[in-house]
Amino acid sequence: MDMKVLHQILQIAFEKRVSDLHFEVDNPPFFRGRGQLVRSKLPDLTPQDTEFIANSIMEKNNRTLPEDFTELDASYSLPNGGRFRVSIFRQRGHIGIVMRVIPPHVGTFQQLNLPPVLGEIAQAPNGLILVTGPTGNGKSTTLASMIRFLNETCSFNIITIEDPIEFLFTSSKSCIIQREVGIDTENFSTALRAALRMDPDVIMVGELRELETIDACIKAAETGHLVLSTLHTQNAASTINRVVGHFPPDAQEVIRHRLADILVATISLRLIRDKTGEQLIPAVEVMRTTSTIQACIREGRLDEIEKHIENGRSQYQMQTLDQHLVQLCQKEIITFEQAQRMTRSTDLERKLTFTSEY
Repeated sequence: MDMKVLHQILQIAFEKRVSDLHFEVDNPPFFRGRGQLVRSKLPDLTPQDTEFIANSIMEKNNRTLPEDFTELDASYSLPNGGRFRVSIFRQRGHIGIVMRVIPPHVGTFQQLNLPPVLGEIAQAPNGLILVTGPTGNGKSTTLASMIRFLNETCSFNIITIEDPIEFLFTSSKSCIIQREVGIDTENFSTALRAALRMDPDVIMVGELRELETIDACIKAAETGHLVLSTLHTQNAASTINRVVGHFPPDAQEVIRHRLADILVATISLRLIRDKTGEQLIPAVEVMRTTSTIQACIREGRLDEIEKHIENGRSQYQMQTLDQHLVQLCQKEIITFEQAQRMTRSTDLERKLTFTSEY
């Protein structure tokens, strides 16, 4: 393995629009395209190959690979502008690398098949917006599309704090400052404290990982800023549970009240293959914090939230995952079998039939 071969592999991945590359010892590179992991016909990688790839990535980040590391995150760019989010880790004593392909351009809501109500949500004057879903289901892309929307429509000072920086933005109507953990700042919580002294209107935090960062984001939202971030949760109720669960038991009631006051919306995503099998599109739950949902959060009645989302579709443009799956089925974008695999609901067919009748 040398730099020329590495760049050829990365360029192929970028041109073929695969989502991820896997480099592991005793295996050839793997490519994930359209949701499927495909074994390439390239030679098996040696320990020296993966070590070379890892060191090359770290060198590009002006860092060295610590001898005692277990896992770390980084980014990588090709000379032509192709970018990758990188996870470097140890497995069975060897180094492994997974590289996520970052699209060259941030799509609009329409281009990404996202609900247009996200534009209205993104223009909240302050509060907390959380984009959630499993790994690899479009959280970062959705967050980036919201930042793009604000950049094109509002005169804001937008500060992003990421580990690593994924999408690169050029300031348009807004001024955008992008800071990378490990290069521009020590950690998320330190960067958040600094951001509050940088005249922010909007703060985007790549991910809520630990208590200190979550607490700092809540405080930033409480002091009149709009904060956007992501969590690895499935829906609105599990998102609220996850945030509250990070705090000690004796503080959780207070946190529920604080969260009810500042939570603007949760947007929960799952990618699903369309009928052609050629494209992955998002199935999206959208919850907006109405006064009724605020009461549910304060009182811990989270099991009632889904019903309120369902009932708030016409007035607030909210939708449950099942409602969106039914809509995608009715428009013949996905099949009923694909929709069934995306939900735990046992009565999706009844919902589809009932909606069709009315």
